[in-house]
Amino acid sequence: MDTVFVYGSYDQKELDAEYDNRAKVPNVERYKKAQADGSVRARETFDCRADVPFGPGATERVDIYRARGRGAHPVHVFLHGGYWRSNHKDEFGFVALPFVPFGATVVVVEYGLIPTVDMAELVRQSRAAVAWTWRNARSFGGDPGNITVSGHSAGGHLTAMMMATDWPAFEPGLPADLVKAGCGISGIYDLEPVRLSSQNVPLGLTAEETARFSPATMPPPRNGKMLLTVGGLEGREFIRQSQDLASIWRSRGLDAQAWVMEGHHHFSAINEYLKPDSALSRAVRGQMGID
Repeated sequence: MDTVFVYGSYDQKELDAEYDNRAKVPNVERYKKAQADGSVRARETFDCRADVPFGPGATERVDIYRARGRGAHPVHVFLHGGYWRSNHKDEFGFVALPFVPFGATVVVVEYGLIPTVDMAELVRQSRAAVAWTWRNARSFGGDPGNITVSGHSAGGHLTAMMMATDWPAFEPGLPADLVKAGCGISGIYDLEPVRLSSQNVPLGLTAEETARFSPATMPPPRNGKMLLTVGGLEGREFIRQSQDLASIWRSRGLDAQAWVMEGHHHFSAINEYLKPDSALSRAVRGQMGID
């Protein structure tokens, strides 16, 4: 029987394996526990304002980890992963650890998950959270002129969507350069192979949605910097996703760089945020101008 290629050179089994991150990593719960422990430590250590509403929906909430001291601090917005259908902001307070002690305030976003919302609403809520952050930054000691964004996995996709957003079109009065820089960690930027994989069974993405919400097919932002990191152990597709978006956006004039983090997989890559002195933590602080 001839091989049926579903996407590129992948048959169905191979494509499904490429996008099954948990199956690639033994003892995933060990990495999740480290995240949970780090999140507890962040809430106990820092000034945390939890469940601040940025919109009327039950899921439209952020946690704000405030930098110490007076002044206009850089603001870093984090968008969590979970294939757009799982996880919660409470599990990602640990991302404040490498930033708050260095003078940055961190905003961790919650958003509605598929299938309770569709991709359009999920992206809208993420944009609304970033817009709210810009409007309200001064109320929690932040600098609206220095907002950066990062996210892991599905959150990496959302980070790229934030970078590609036409902010004045989204909401009149917002600056075009609202987001100064972004870091996508192990992100997905072309949704078409996800749609064709087994991951789409619970997601239900349509061809129209994959075309509309794939950063790889969207114009890049008019300014700003984008860092796309991916673990060297994540597999060909995740590495390709980051390298392709960096190449596409760079060819259109954006400062976009791909970085393969050798020796890391999908879950160890984001856990570099548990280490304030890690190369990832330093790179993102560098985007804020505080390293």
